[in-house]
Amino acid sequence: MKGRLFWKILIGFWLTFLIITLGNWLMFTLLRPEPSDYARSIAGMSVAAASSAISEGGETEFLRQRASWPRDQRRQIAAAPADAPADSRPALATATARAPDGRTYRIVYYAQPARGGRGIFDIPREVMIVIGVGGLLFSAILAWYLTQPIRWMRIGFGRLAQGDFTTRLGPQIGRRRDELADLAHDFDQMAVRLEELVAARDRLLADVSHELRTPLARLNLAIGLARQDPGRLETSLDRITSEAGKLDKMVGELLTLAKLESGRSRGSDYFDFAEIVRAVVQDARYEATAKGVGVELDIQPEAEGLEWLCLGSSKLMSRAVENIVRNALRFTPENGRIRATLRRDADLFRLSVTDEGPGIPEKTLSTLFTPFSVSGDGSGFGLGLAIAQRAVAVNGGTISAHNRMPRGVEIAVVIPAALLEAH
Repeated sequence: MKGRLFWKILIGFWLTFLIITLGNWLMFTLLRPEPSDYARSIAGMSVAAASSAISEGGETEFLRQRASWPRDQRRQIAAAPADAPADSRPALATATARAPDGRTYRIVYYAQPARGGRGIFDIPREVMIVIGVGGLLFSAILAWYLTQPIRWMRIGFGRLAQGDFTTRLGPQIGRRRDELADLAHDFDQMAVRLEELVAARDRLLADVSHELRTPLARLNLAIGLARQDPGRLETSLDRITSEAGKLDKMVGELLTLAKLESGRSRGSDYFDFAEIVRAVVQDARYEATAKGVGVELDIQPEAEGLEWLCLGSSKLMSRAVENIVRNALRFTPENGRIRATLRRDADLFRLSVTDEGPGIPEKTLSTLFTPFSVSGDGSGFGLGLAIAQRAVAVNGGTISAHNRMPRGVEIAVVIPAALLEAH
């Protein structure tokens, strides 16, 4: 049954409104205060007027004059033969009068109106209608106001399930400000994130298929050459081994990237960030010697007792720094310089790696940490910087890049220092 919540809210609020209203009326009726002196004076004057009318013209004259009195006053006064049964209602004033035909009448002004035209608990029918219709209308508006956003979200989730990640609830919610509006805004954020993830997945799959196609084509070419010329078998096997190694490395990097994006690689170990930077720079110096590139390291302050402790995964952090330094080494020309600078700023560690390469076009900087993004020379950045960005994020830090003047690129890493609890 559709709209179950709507009907529950509607009936629930309507019954609550009705019960509270009737309860208040009942309490007012039961705890009604004693009649005031003004009410007693009205009752006395009404009884005197009724007695005079009966004395002049009997019951007929009394009824004729009473018809011109106010409604409540007509319901509270009654004239009946003296020998007729008395009403049980409390009386404010009583009197007797003799009609011209000799009959004696008892005239009573009651404290409460007669029950004619009354509903339950002595509530007039008109009041009952207003309470019922008004309460029902109020409950219907409130139920619609509460259930309409839920219906929109139900439709939105249905569209998301069908793959429409452009679904948004913001236009329907408008300027509404309550918990349901917050839930709708959270839904929009979730839809945006899902759209980004699906787009990134599709883009990554396309990039991976493109990147894998090149080494596979070279593998097939090497196999073909070996079959055509058995004398070149050794050379072809070397090429096959090299391409297979590249494929293996790429698959390993893809698995690392997938683990980082899923958040499964987050560590909880303490490690020395300065030691990681020193080790990476030391390894890079051996590789840079062949190109005549110098790799410099500047750590300040270089105090003996200073701790560079971080909390996270030392393996991932080492991988990130290594990828950054290797990227700088790749684009630095012969006889160039790479400089790694490590500073401590209160509870933050700041690592800066600069090179003397050609720089990166400004439009490419925004995609520098995207897998398989294209560099200025068209060679591409592969997965190294993308893995570095995810690894730094897993350790609670941030990474950024900007061009230096007159040339070169600076990649900056900021990670929080570990806060050790005092014992």
